[in-house]
Amino acid sequence: MVSGRFSLSTAVNMEFVDITDKLQRTVDENKIDSGILVAYNPHTTAGLTINEGADPAVQSDLVGILHRIIPRDYPCRHREGNSPSHMMATLTGSSVTIIIEEGHLMLGTWQRVFFCEYDGPRNRKVWWKIMADQ
Repeated sequence: MVSGRFSLSTAVNMEFVDITDKLQRTVDENKIDSGILVAYNPHTTAGLTINEGADPAVQSDLVGILHRIIPRDYPCRHREGNSPSHMMATLTGSSVTIIIEEGHLMLGTWQRVFFCEYDGPRNRKVWWKIMADQ
């Protein structure tokens, strides 16, 4: 098993940052042919998801839909005022698991891995672990 982390910075309050290439480089640098990669986000107001990456309008639509179903003006009691961001993170989850075969992340034709920022801009981390087949 190998593990590590990388940092990223987000630029706006809500955005989906494509981290697929960073994860694939991790597989390449560790010369992994076959196994499982787990990416984990240790932040409570951000998430990770796998979704369409071919059309950037999809990410924009997802942000818009999240705004509609989780209103920012809900009278939350959390003092920081970012409870909607916590709820969005709950919906997307904090990790993704991806099969690795022949040195490649096994993603569908249109799939990409996204870090989902819900309380930015911020400096964030993603932790990863690869369990390689013997």
